[in-house]
Amino acid sequence: MKRPIIFLGPSMNSERAKGIFDAEYRPPAKKGDLLRLGLSSDVSVVGLVDGMFLQDYPPTPIEVYQLVVKKNVIVVGAASLGALRAVELERFGMIGIGKIFDLYRKGKVTADDEVAVTFEENSYRLQSEAMIDIRFNLFLAEKRGIINNHSRKILTKIAKKFYFPLRNYNDILDYSARKTPEYADQFELFRSYIASNRISLKELDTIKLIKYIKAKYEQDNKDEK
Repeated sequence: MKRPIIFLGPSMNSERAKGIFDAEYRPPAKKGDLLRLGLSSDVSVVGLVDGMFLQDYPPTPIEVYQLVVKKNVIVVGAASLGALRAVELERFGMIGIGKIFDLYRKGKVTADDEVAVTFEENSYRLQSEAMIDIRFNLFLAEKRGIINNHSRKILTKIAKKFYFPLRNYNDILDYSARKTPEYADQFELFRSYIASNRISLKELDTIKLIKYIKAKYEQDNKDEK
């Protein structure tokens, strides 16, 4: 069976990804990347995680659709652009994986900027924080008793107002403290907490996608023997 191709960037470190499954990892997908795969006969499984948002144009739904409907090709999406396209194309056969995909599919989140980030071109190091990950970490902080419900709602509302390339915890917390100084102590508790307890829901969903593709690849190889 042909080696799976996975488009991956800021959602997860590629070296860590290779430690889970040694697929062919390519940079975040941009317009035309999946179209070229659709013209190739040397592809069987494609994982779509990351794509360009600000730096370049992402693959359009119709471009991904043309690969999804290609015979003997499986397309799996999760975590970021992959989750968005999987929701749009699930009825045509694209497979969606993970919590973020479910949130979009159920309409609990709807905007593209929930998963959009900016990152360094070569290292893919994050320059901003995904809104979906901010929500997740605020939820965990409340659940663990670090902040109260009202503080979580204030921070979520303010973070959502930030333009996505400018979203980072320190600026959000600084702005929140200026706007609602009566909750400044709560915000500082969260600042201390997030410095060493940040968890990425996007990364967790990426791991699920990689493990799904690995299991599929290994099973298909076994069936071919």
